[in-house]
Amino acid sequence: QVQLVESGGGLVQPGGSLRLSCAASGSIFRINAMGWYRQAPGKQRELVAGISRVGDTMYADSVKGRFSISRDNAKNTVYLQMNSLKPEDTALYYCNAAIKVSSNSAIQMYWGQGTQVTVSS
Repeated sequence: QVQLVESGGGLVQPGGSLRLSCAASGSIFRINAMGWYRQAPGKQRELVAGISRVGDTMYADSVKGRFSISRDNAKNTVYLQMNSLKPEDTALYYCNAAIKVSSNSAIQMYWGQGTQVTVSS
């Protein structure tokens, strides 16, 4: 069974920075795209940033220029560097990965359990 474990969340003041990490473990043949989503109370889950296996990236307009996504394929890990944080960035952040568990298996989506990011003075 594949498991995604997140770390790095916490409480930070406006203008501060955090770096989130998400490591995938278990039976893994290949990880394709990885990404970060977030969900605030009363709102739908939204894509924050995504990255392909070869390093192509995309960002939500609300975080463009402030957040940066990266990955280390050797470690099966994806990161989200969050700078110039705003109160509206407060949400539960989820790691996501598209994974093949064997060479002949279909690609399936896996999710971390979430890490809380709170931006407040």
